[in-house]
Amino acid sequence: MRIFVTGATGFIGSAVVPELLKAGHQVIGLTRSEAGAQALQKAGAEVHHGTLEEPESLRRGAEQAEAVIHAAFDHDFSRFAENCEKDGRAIRALGEALKGSSRPLLITAGTGLGSSEHGKPATEDVCNLDHPNPRVASEMAGNVLLDAGVNVSVMRLPQVHNTLRQGLVTPLIGIARDKGVAAYVGEGRNRFPAGHLSDVALLYRLAIERGEAGARYHAVDEEGIDTRTIAEALGRGLKLPVVSIPADEAGAHFGWMSIFAGLDMPASSAWTRRTLGWNPKGPGLITDLDAMDYDA
Repeated sequence: MRIFVTGATGFIGSAVVPELLKAGHQVIGLTRSEAGAQALQKAGAEVHHGTLEEPESLRRGAEQAEAVIHAAFDHDFSRFAENCEKDGRAIRALGEALKGSSRPLLITAGTGLGSSEHGKPATEDVCNLDHPNPRVASEMAGNVLLDAGVNVSVMRLPQVHNTLRQGLVTPLIGIARDKGVAAYVGEGRNRFPAGHLSDVALLYRLAIERGEAGARYHAVDEEGIDTRTIAEALGRGLKLPVVSIPADEAGAHFGWMSIFAGLDMPASSAWTRRTLGWNPKGPGLITDLDAMDYDA
């Protein structure tokens, strides 16, 4: 297939693009910069210039393709809610280009949207539009397109990691450096799900090849790693003491990250594995945290 990939030079997209090319697909990669264009050309992909702030540029890219993977997202978490709304606008623009066809659109959201009750792992058959995570805007936009006949499916991400980045754990590293301690909230029993970047890239390919309208996939290898274990790994790597922060002091310590630091977010991928034959093989989150270079 000829596949348009947004976020093609980002953390996720830069792994998805070679996975697609290796499988024989053609890739049109979205980029806003010349450096990004050169990286895409070097990888063997076509270049499409555009940005999330210009929905029309996204629509033009989608018009050239037989399928679309939307992996781009503005990760400025100080403006998280605003950026989630921007993602909704981007999804609507991509969907407009695909209306009246069966061409698949695979959008990206978070595993939290599959959570039905506290402490229970999120599952693919749940779409909790009352979830407090502002990323609900992405799935809401996808649902509107699905109702309009667009072939939309959703890739829900956990903490995607390698030895360079680890989703929400990456800002925790910065906070630990700034505060001089690696911290967790309360007893640190709340959990983060995780998946290795290479496994996640493979899952994007399997999902877009399947092209099943309305499907939701969880790119989860590890269902839930407790935050105390994560903080202890950061303490080892940064050579910092590990401490518990009372819940009522989390805002002062973690800043914007306090929205997530105390959340229990386990997630299952049982249906995804069965449906797509996906068997993640990459290292776990703690293995990557122990292997990374904290001085780089």
